Amino acid sequence: MIQVEHLTKVYGTTVALRDVSFSAASGEILGLLGPNGAGKTTTMRILAGYLPATSGTASIAGYEVHTDPMAVRQRIGYLPENPPLYTEMTVAGYLHFVARIKGVSAGDRPQRVEYALKSCGLWDRQQTIIRKLSKGYRQRVGIAQAIVHDPPAIILDEPTVGLDPRQIIEVRNLIKNLAGQHTVILSTHILAEVSMTCDRAVIINKGEVAGIGQLDELLQRLSGSYTYDLELVGDRPQIASLLQRLSNLQQITWDNSPPQGRQQLRVSSPAEIGADLASLLVQNGVQLFEMRRSRANLEEVFLKLTTDEPTAEPSNELEAADA
Repeated sequence: MIQVEHLTKVYGTTVALRDVSFSAASGEILGLLGPNGAGKTTTMRILAGYLPATSGTASIAGYEVHTDPMAVRQRIGYLPENPPLYTEMTVAGYLHFVARIKGVSAGDRPQRVEYALKSCGLWDRQQTIIRKLSKGYRQRVGIAQAIVHDPPAIILDEPTVGLDPRQIIEVRNLIKNLAGQHTVILSTHILAEVSMTCDRAVIINKGEVAGIGQLDELLQRLSGSYTYDLELVGDRPQIASLLQRLSNLQQITWDNSPPQGRQQLRVSSPAEIGADLASLLVQNGVQLFEMRRSRANLEEVFLKLTTDEPTAEPSNELEAADA
């Protein structure tokens, strides 16, 4: 649906984007995540046809943004960070106006406006003057104008910026409800928006792609291993001997101050060994109280991929020392 290949944008001597490539499948919600100034808005404006790229290509629904800009604009809905609303119009009047300039036929216009109003929770606000709406409802109007002409692709630039927590949840749910019917690309610097809204993420930093994939893939790629924290009852030498049977085991770290009568340890492996690990222990008479998989969280992924500083150890860490 959306294909970006080797996109570069240069302003004078400043490189805003460098060799950016990614794709979004039909019906997918793709998050473009990065700190402020990373190049997210530049990417969005190029995709929306409002800014030419210096080099590289971007296509939407088979139409190249540079060579077929009008065809692309007919097939996208675009919500910039500051939506250009006509605040003296009513919500319904504004959506009828947008539908007309987007080429929706007079016969289809009422149905499309009704769809946008209901999809965005604006049905009971349709006769309200836009300037009288809260920030959250204005954002809903911005999304409604992006979908009123039923585009296959929707581009949302920082759609939850400036909203209070309740409004963020409402807009987030609205965006998730668009998936399947539309391909959605949203940019944000807020980690929670990606983890709670998007199917995949593109992490962009200093104009370059720092990571791309499903969130679980990014987490695994960062940590490089699967880590398990265990609490059990058994003899430490016996347990250590059993664990050596696992061919993919990287490291065993024992907690030297466990609760009375128990052992606590952390094991690491480059492979997913959770099921084999639990089965091995239980089948050999080890009483397993708890086993939890521990990994780097999304914040650690973001810091790792956008800074040169080392990140903290994976979460849920035991205060452990080698035996």
